[in-house]
Amino acid sequence: QSTWGSNRTRCSVLKISNLNKFNMSGLIGKKIGMTSIFDENGKNIPCTVIEAGPCVVTQVRTNAVDGYEALQLGFDDKGEKHATKADLGHFKKAGTSAKKKVVEFQGFEENYKLGDNITVEVFSEGEFVDVQGVSKGKGFQGVVKRHG
Repeated sequence: QSTWGSNRTRCSVLKISNLNKFNMSGLIGKKIGMTSIFDENGKNIPCTVIEAGPCVVTQVRTNAVDGYEALQLGFDDKGEKHATKADLGHFKKAGTSAKKKVVEFQGFEENYKLGDNITVEVFSEGEFVDVQGVSKGKGFQGVVKRHG
């Protein structure tokens, strides 16, 4: 991903997926901010607050047509004027508005249909997850801002 240009057009989105190799279900989310909680011993634990889902199934990939099985999920609405006509047609098929971020996930245990909503209920409490994020691009920086 390029670091040139304005940051206003980028969607800071996180990809959250299950750690189990055989069950790679996942969600798309957005970092809201940071907070902290205290454990029973009074120790301060920093926590990241993430808005995870709901994600809409925008396409269902099948072995017969695509050669593999996956679900394409969309997250975070974007304005109709910012979407191409091809994107609008793609999302119209799913019965939803245009989305900023579209990601494919393989290995969902349940069978989802086009237009279904997937929420954080795909994960169980206490389950470990993988989180991938995209940092904000800062462009080409001067020495003081970059290293100082």
